[in-house]
Amino acid sequence: MAPLPRIRDAERITLWVPFTPRCAHWNAREIFRWQVVELIRLTTDQPGLIGYGETLPHYTWGRVSDEALARVRGADPATLLGDDSLGAGLQMAVYDLVGHALEVPVHRLLGLPQVREWCPISWWNIDMPADALAAEAQAALAAGYTAYKIKARPWWDVYAQVEAISAVTPPTFQLDLDWNTMLIHAGNAAAVLAALDAYPRVAIYESPILQHDVAGQQLLRQKTTRPIALHFGDPPFPTAMRHDVCDGFVVSGGVATVVRQATLAAAFEKAFWLQLVGTGLTTAFSAHLGAVLSHARWPAVSCLNNYSDDLLCEPLTIRHGLVRVPDGPGLGVRIDEGAIERLRMAPPYVATPPRQLLTVRWAHGRTVHYTSMRPQCWDDHFAGNHPVQERGVTMTLHDDDGSPDWAERYARAALRPLVEYA
Repeated sequence: MAPLPRIRDAERITLWVPFTPRCAHWNAREIFRWQVVELIRLTTDQPGLIGYGETLPHYTWGRVSDEALARVRGADPATLLGDDSLGAGLQMAVYDLVGHALEVPVHRLLGLPQVREWCPISWWNIDMPADALAAEAQAALAAGYTAYKIKARPWWDVYAQVEAISAVTPPTFQLDLDWNTMLIHAGNAAAVLAALDAYPRVAIYESPILQHDVAGQQLLRQKTTRPIALHFGDPPFPTAMRHDVCDGFVVSGGVATVVRQATLAAAFEKAFWLQLVGTGLTTAFSAHLGAVLSHARWPAVSCLNNYSDDLLCEPLTIRHGLVRVPDGPGLGVRIDEGAIERLRMAPPYVATPPRQLLTVRWAHGRTVHYTSMRPQCWDDHFAGNHPVQERGVTMTLHDDDGSPDWAERYARAALRPLVEYA
């Protein structure tokens, strides 16, 4: 193959892409900075031959370094395929550029046969109250989704959340629950999973307990009727397979990493979620990977639904819980240049979350105030200081109202979690 036009320039473009009003209030606690989206634009000496990619610099498997940008200038882009050291947005832009140059879709560049034209995709949200999750579930249905992955947390009544979602969705709607290991051990988790097994909407449990707990994972698999998923690599893959600790995986990272993990999972007949987070570009890229990875059978998570703008001229087609794999050259989508100009962020690209007081109340009368989710609220629960998945528990958020009472309470809670009893 003749060398492709060389990369003339690699440009960073930083945007502020707001969340939808429906989820922005709750996202502010933990993922406020995900609204910072970094685009990479590659240009060549061939007029009109451009490649785009994107990174969430505050949540990514790999940031794009200045060194990487300098390294690709003047390079034949075909020699860069599969190089995870480029970082998320730059690697994506290289694939987009090469696909356009060769007039083939990105999935044709991955060296694997296409196995599907429509890929399963999931709606996703950070943890919220039951009524907010139910509203999101209704929006998901209207947008063509049939799977919803939520964060299960000890400061929410997970049973009430599942019931609220179930009340507004059809029997075919799938609900996947992710604890990020916050049930800690099998002694906590076994009864919780057994109770949740009774809800027909519940489909998959992700990381209910500490992932390295091999014996605990084995015990849970014996006690639940639902698949259990773990993030790939913890415990190490040989250990996970030798002891058969899970039914599938969360797979993420650069192209080489994803293909390697997917190949290993497929060899042991383990399904997986693709988890590549971003707006429309990342979702399209994920669909190209899903098109050729045989065991990408669980609904991929891109978090696209959280954003008020997908940055695309035409939205991706999502129907019956599936996203259509774009069949045009490169990523197969057109970037909305108007959105880029409208959403450009001024340097120094700092995103400061609003100050909030987070209040958790249990039905038995205990109340705890926090000033941050991480590390304060998370650490307090991982330390085992509070009940795990108790019915009736809820969290409320209190924005800074400028009052002396709010400031005094915030200052006290900033020192350590502020505990009160009714």
